[in-house]
Amino acid sequence: MDLTVSLWFLPVLGSALGLGFYDLCKKHAVRENSVMPVLFFATLCGSAVFAAMTFLFGDWHSCVFCSAHTWILILLKSLLVSASWICVYYAMRDLPISLASPIRASAPLWTFLGSMLLYSEFPTLLHGIGMFSIFAGYYFFSVFGKLEGFSLRSSRGMHLIILGTLLGAGSALYDKYLLGILHLPRGTVQFWFSVDLVWILGLAYALRVWCFGHKHPFQWRWSIPATGILLIAADYLYFYALSLPDTYISVVSLVRRCNCLVTFFVGVIWFKEKNIRKKAFALLLIILGVFMLAMGGK
Repeated sequence: MDLTVSLWFLPVLGSALGLGFYDLCKKHAVRENSVMPVLFFATLCGSAVFAAMTFLFGDWHSCVFCSAHTWILILLKSLLVSASWICVYYAMRDLPISLASPIRASAPLWTFLGSMLLYSEFPTLLHGIGMFSIFAGYYFFSVFGKLEGFSLRSSRGMHLIILGTLLGAGSALYDKYLLGILHLPRGTVQFWFSVDLVWILGLAYALRVWCFGHKHPFQWRWSIPATGILLIAADYLYFYALSLPDTYISVVSLVRRCNCLVTFFVGVIWFKEKNIRKKAFALLLIILGVFMLAMGGK
């Protein structure tokens, strides 16, 4: 493995592990619970921890102070991610985690196609084989969903997880633009992204209550703050990887979305889910693809 790969691969792998446990806590938090307060309080907890760490240990001056133009650019990312999260959280409440998380992980397919069109990123042959293997694994996960009664045509949860996935792919492409082309400081991006998410989701929560009232009771769980904190840690490693020179957003997104491995192995035990052997075959394809990406170089 050459030096360039080692620079981005380890932080992205750490981000993938963090996302895996983030998905598990998210599923635990929204299961038979009201979605919008879970999403708001999880985001509030994560953002509060990140802000505190920034002021205590980081270069808070460079993170907090930015131009109005920079703030608007980051605000657009926050709006995009907020829409994606609302879709994904509602889908996670309805779908099995061993199905929802791998479908969510198909975002790199759309990120890869977008990166070729927007950034002219053309992977090596080994990268291409690895991507094909991962895409095949994602496809089999979607097929196995039909065995559990979740159809792409009729399931609201499937519709929401796909829409959230497409919005997430757009966010990944926008991240590359902010960090890789405009070279905005990653601390500034993550700080204002975290702050903006709180008031955007808080406003969405208030509008939800004002328009529809409290349809589902809300129950506080330990997994709510854990969800927010794990995401902040995973995003920190992700932004660091993207800030490195010549990082391929298509490859980074693929490795990061292998968080479904953690979700699968822990989730099937925690939530006692079905069709384990068939889903394990799809996971094997994903593991093989990640190995090829790690060995493929630039």
